[in-house]
Amino acid sequence: MADVLSQSEIDALLQALNSGEVQAETIKEDAAPRTKKYDFRRPNKFSKEQLRTLYMIHENYGRLVANFLSAYLRANIQVKIVSVEQMTYEDFILSLPTPTLMNVFTAEPLKGSAVLETNMNFILPIIDLLFGGRGEMVATKRELTEIELHVLRRLNSRVLEQLNYSWSDIQELTPRLESMETNPQFTQAISPNETVAVVTLSTTISQYEGLLNLCLPYMLLEPVISRLSASHWFATAGEGEARPDYRGVVERILAWVPVELIAYCGRTRLPVRDFIQLQVGDVITLDRMVGEDLDLYIDGHPKFKVQPGVAAKKIAVQVTEVV
Repeated sequence: MADVLSQSEIDALLQALNSGEVQAETIKEDAAPRTKKYDFRRPNKFSKEQLRTLYMIHENYGRLVANFLSAYLRANIQVKIVSVEQMTYEDFILSLPTPTLMNVFTAEPLKGSAVLETNMNFILPIIDLLFGGRGEMVATKRELTEIELHVLRRLNSRVLEQLNYSWSDIQELTPRLESMETNPQFTQAISPNETVAVVTLSTTISQYEGLLNLCLPYMLLEPVISRLSASHWFATAGEGEARPDYRGVVERILAWVPVELIAYCGRTRLPVRDFIQLQVGDVITLDRMVGEDLDLYIDGHPKFKVQPGVAAKKIAVQVTEVV
């Protein structure tokens, strides 16, 4: 509703015009509608609400990736979402360093390809962990070897699998890694002028910080774009108190975690002179009675009481009590 001037305000305005204190051109300039620049060659296809929904989806994706990598590599790895922006694919490519690792993947049943970019600050510490190191960063950036690419292909396929669980409220996806390239300029899986949503996640491995960039084209998300609304997200996310999908993810991740089991038959103390004189057939007296439960340690922590025995011609233990 337009503002209505009172009679006194009209008289004051007319007096100011007559005295020259206010110019008529100034009033016309203020009344003229203000324009906003718009580039028709690069239209904004994602609304702010859709970008916020993508932020929430991939905030959950970052937690899933962090949990998976921490269990898979047995290291403290943090993955947090930074931003979700829309731009053209050409601008995205120009913003990337060289070398970097471009993972082109499909997400059936959606049609088209998307890209997961993992830079060297994220890749190199992971390679060090995979090959038995402590997650150190090399001094100079280098190209990846064929062996490293083969190992990373399997790892990145597992990282992409987490998209299925984070997107399950919107659309069931089956991500599949198609190709890998270390030079962004050679990755032409998407049209240069295509509008894409770029999800940026920060990673921390030991003290080294890196980035993950998930590039999702508008054409890929177009079939589900109407579901990227806050109302749809919260309506589906609130169904049921517990999601069996997440339980299955956690169970599969934990199933691959190696643990060390040690059953202690007992303890004793021997002087060094007696220890060096031990021979085959000697009997060592322990601090446990025959038939008494043994302690079973899981990764150095006492968890169970067990009884020794034989199973399938192998020495085994039977759990009798939980500590």
